[in-house]
Amino acid sequence: METNKSSKHKKRFRRMHVHKEGYAILMSLLLLLVVLNIVIYIQSPGHWAFFLNLACSILAFSFFLYFFRNPSREIIIEDSNLIIAPADGRIVVIEPTEEYECFGGERRIQVSIFMSVFSVHANWTPIEGTVTYVQHHSGRHMAAYLPKSSQENERSSVVIETESKHQVLVRQIAGALARRIVTYAKVGHECHLNEHLGFIKFGSRVDLFLPEGSEIFVTLGEQTRGNETIIARLPD
Repeated sequence: METNKSSKHKKRFRRMHVHKEGYAILMSLLLLLVVLNIVIYIQSPGHWAFFLNLACSILAFSFFLYFFRNPSREIIIEDSNLIIAPADGRIVVIEPTEEYECFGGERRIQVSIFMSVFSVHANWTPIEGTVTYVQHHSGRHMAAYLPKSSQENERSSVVIETESKHQVLVRQIAGALARRIVTYAKVGHECHLNEHLGFIKFGSRVDLFLPEGSEIFVTLGEQTRGNETIIARLPD
């Protein structure tokens, strides 16, 4: 999505890579599948079971390779108050809410992006600033699209303070299939656009909590692209 609210920007796309979070899993899976196919071939050379297993192995490895894809995206913006989508997915929540973990019940605008198992699962920094808060919470693994998953699921919260002193909360939430949230942000870290904030493995959600008065540019059900879609503009 593009907007003319002082937000001239350029996007450049490069070739696809595999995310570093997938290296160990992909190598382990490849080794397992190779050994499995060798064993089946030795026991039943030329048998249909070997070719069936080989086809299933190729499909399985291809899926995991696709899941851990890491598209190289770069965005350049002139308006430092713009919030860029931290993740690929679909907008499932846009509503005012009270946020207690980081803002003591202060009113915020919540924008939530649901990531299916087919989404890119790398998470990007949504705005430039300084990280002032990072906290990981253990929790349940209910479906990430449910409203209460934001408070009850395993999650990781990161607060970024912008140069204009606005504070933006980014919350990574594990889903029913997700079993590990990776967060790269550290307190005191200067974060920039085009940087990865973290990675969530297998089905998840990312919440943004923005100051009241922010101008929202997305709608419910809209598809987002991480480090590309403009979500909102913070108040001046």
